[in-house]
Amino acid sequence: MRRFLLISVPYIWLLALFLVPFVIVLKISLSDAAIARPPYMPTFDWAEGIWAFLSQLDLENFTWLIEDDLYWKAYLSSLKIALTSTILTLFVGYPIAYGMARAPEEWRPMLMMLVILPFWTSFLIRVYAWKGILANEGFLNQFLLWTGLATEPLQILNTTTAVYIGIVYTYLPFMILPIYAALDRMDDSLIEAAEDLGCSRMSAFWLVTIPLSKGGIIAGCFLVFIPAMGEFVIPSLLGGSDTLMIGKVLWEEFFSNRDWPVASAVAVILLLILVVPIVLFQRNQQKEQESDT
Repeated sequence: MRRFLLISVPYIWLLALFLVPFVIVLKISLSDAAIARPPYMPTFDWAEGIWAFLSQLDLENFTWLIEDDLYWKAYLSSLKIALTSTILTLFVGYPIAYGMARAPEEWRPMLMMLVILPFWTSFLIRVYAWKGILANEGFLNQFLLWTGLATEPLQILNTTTAVYIGIVYTYLPFMILPIYAALDRMDDSLIEAAEDLGCSRMSAFWLVTIPLSKGGIIAGCFLVFIPAMGEFVIPSLLGGSDTLMIGKVLWEEFFSNRDWPVASAVAVILLLILVVPIVLFQRNQQKEQESDT
């Protein structure tokens, strides 16, 4: 009985905070828009039973997402930005994690604290700070003009480049920490053995270090890609009106257009897209746990 209660807690949590809200959003996505509060008119009632539900199934909102190119372009743009940001975050985060893992033992807690330190500040404040840095009169342009690297202010804010910078900065700790954990567990004698067998330091890095840190790389990539795919705050504040991401479209449908059924359909499709990387991430975590045992 005690074991059953222990196992049931995460399932109850998942049911209350994921499955129930998803069912509610799914029902709204199958409704018709209406000028009311809430601004939708249900096309069926759960009390009528499953057969009534299937007979009254209305997929016009999902059909609208296919017919209007705004939505599928937003999905593709979000996918591109999320993938590119994940790759950039990996290129920036791996050397930092590698340097932390190879640092003297007494320095590692301080380096870990420096990585985690941004979480002590509000996410919104940090994104707003980048607006001040990347603006035409911001710190970055002032520095470039002062050093002579630029003759006039660069237009960085309200571009896709600013979105990449914001996502990489924001989610960098999620890439560093899993890779650092994998590198910290690695046996240094394996590198020495590879070098004794004739490998150069670079060859030993590619043949030994990278494969042994693969679990951390995969985990870090998933932890960055999944939230970046539905990101709303960063593209809204740093990307401007020309940056097309599904999170912005979702916000506008809910709060500007007040079209809850279409917005719910957008959310359902986004969740179905993210189910694949979430399942792959869970399988990777399970394999990591099995290998540790």
